[in-house]
Amino acid sequence: MTEAATKPLHVVFASAEAAPFVKTGGLGDVAGSLPHALKAAGAKVIVMVPKYSTIDSSYLSQMEHVTDFYVPLGWRNEYCGLEHLVYDGITYLFVDNERYFKRDYPYGFFDDGERFAFFSKAICESLQHLPDGFVCDILHCNDWHTAMAPVFLREFYQGLPLYENVRTVYSIHNIAFQGQYSDFVLDDILGLGGVEAAARQLRCDADSINYMLGAINYSDAITTVSPSYAEEIRTPEYGEGLDGALRRRQNVLHGIVNGIDVVRNDPAYDKRIAAPYSIEDMTGKALCKKAIQEELGLEVRDDRPLMVMVTRLTRQKGMDLVMYCLERILDGGVQVAVLGTGDTDYEDALRWYQSIYPGQMAARIEFDPALSQRMYAGADMFLMPSLFEPCGLSQMIAMRYGTLPIVRETGGLRDTVTPYNQYTGEGTGFSFAHFNGEEMGDTVFRAARLFWDQPSEWKKLVSQAMSCDFSWTASAARYLDLYLTLHPDCSLHKPKSKQKTAAKRSPKTTSAAMRAAKTAKAAPAVVPVGQTAAATSADNNLDAEPKEKPARTRKTTAETKKTAAVRKNEKPLGDSAERENSKAASNKTRAKTTAGTQAKTASTRTSKTSAKKVTTAKEKAPAAPAKAATSSPKADSSTLTSAPEAPKTSVRARKTGASSTKTTTPRKSSSTATRGHGRASSK
Repeated sequence: MTEAATKPLHVVFASAEAAPFVKTGGLGDVAGSLPHALKAAGAKVIVMVPKYSTIDSSYLSQMEHVTDFYVPLGWRNEYCGLEHLVYDGITYLFVDNERYFKRDYPYGFFDDGERFAFFSKAICESLQHLPDGFVCDILHCNDWHTAMAPVFLREFYQGLPLYENVRTVYSIHNIAFQGQYSDFVLDDILGLGGVEAAARQLRCDADSINYMLGAINYSDAITTVSPSYAEEIRTPEYGEGLDGALRRRQNVLHGIVNGIDVVRNDPAYDKRIAAPYSIEDMTGKALCKKAIQEELGLEVRDDRPLMVMVTRLTRQKGMDLVMYCLERILDGGVQVAVLGTGDTDYEDALRWYQSIYPGQMAARIEFDPALSQRMYAGADMFLMPSLFEPCGLSQMIAMRYGTLPIVRETGGLRDTVTPYNQYTGEGTGFSFAHFNGEEMGDTVFRAARLFWDQPSEWKKLVSQAMSCDFSWTASAARYLDLYLTLHPDCSLHKPKSKQKTAAKRSPKTTSAAMRAAKTAKAAPAVVPVGQTAAATSADNNLDAEPKEKPARTRKTTAETKKTAAVRKNEKPLGDSAERENSKAASNKTRAKTTAGTQAKTASTRTSKTSAKKVTTAKEKAPAAPAKAATSSPKADSSTLTSAPEAPKTSVRARKTGASSTKTTTPRKSSSTATRGHGRASSK
């Protein structure tokens, strides 16, 4: 890698909400999880969020004031403070302005256009005040709340050295919410009335401007939260009036599926559910079902499938289909529980069904994250019949908890749920194609019939759903590829892996299979005559580590025992000439010893022959190994092939084996060597 590409990648991730500080939907989950995955992959990340008064006091008390300044917004100059907090290893900067953010809820006020125009402008101004010398390379904005930041950056800050470095990425989480306002806002709040290019690219009709349209036109790259949704929003049916702009910029439009926090959403360790469970042991799942049935006032029955919804009660979430088909579902023996808030008509209808079907229908018209987790864990099926769904996180969380999703094939639901195939057994849930109540009802009962009639297939399907990997790792890799495409001069700086270091420090911990693979790879095609396969492979390993050769060189075992005391007082031989002299002396001593031993053996044999002429086979047998041991300088074959001693004797085997091939008759390979290395000498 060149020097120009060694600069670390710095990302500012701007979002109107981020879990656990503030969350109203999927955007909060994404902003709470994706930065962790980006950092783990090697990027440096700062997350910017408004400092809402609804943030828990335990977090507010930990924030540290960094700086404050004034933000020009049209004819206004608004105060902006930056509050710093490091949470779970991620740096957060909270934009402080009580006039805009001291509200009971993040959105839904008459001045939202002004509030989030201020937030976008404050993000741009804050790039000059980032802590610890953080210089932004990528500004990643999300949804309409931060959509004006790429516009401001181009129109007001272009030409300044600090901002010339910044590249912008804009993510569309839900194209239905675009930030459309009267064109009065263009000049009075945005201050862009006199900029013809900006006015032209922000106008969505003769009297209105569109924040999201501005981001689509001004950003360097555009992403959305699933590949299917990226295709759908380029059509008039799903584009919500922006399909033309997205088709024009489709060359920079990318669909990247969201992930979920697999650590927090893990049934094996989740403290919020009644009992832990996993793929290997699903006992706790039944306990969770019983507990949630009791909590919601449903009949405690394990023979009835429990289907739940955790959702906003809106048409987009398919509530029209639910209202059409709910009576049929309840009459068919399926228990239903719904958690969420939304349109009054849907809320009232759910309460009515609860009163008509006591013990079988439960409606909780509230926002309760803890209860939603218990419902994910205790249910058998999760219903999500959305009219459109950019990505959806609920279906992935449900699968993580072994609750099979029933979804409509749209957007991210189509990308994340594989429909059950009754012939092959493949799948992770159930799906239907058309926005039709009868089709949805048929799909619900197709799932229910599998639950009732084929429990073994149901368990297999649950296991397949729980085995899916919905972590942020793969998604973060795609985002980082996009970032580095925009900033090729940057690189990722991952923490150094300890795996290789550990392997070097403890080579003996390598498994037998790995040693065998290394031996097979290092061994030559033909084993030299007079040398075993074990010695050959060990020699090749030693050749790869020349520094280990002097320490591993040994004399014969017998000679080692006789000269141990002498060798303790010897100094290491560092000169090659000294090593040759030592070798010659050793060979001379060994030759004398061998000659004396042979003479002594011959004398003994002569005396025995004169005393007794006839010698039986039993008397001759002990003499053979003694002769072999004393008449040959080669090491015993059992020493060469012994597994624990192989590293110590392999060098000697190479020396003696090579010389013995010139003067001795080749011997057959031992059966031990053949078994240990899968082959014998071919000679």
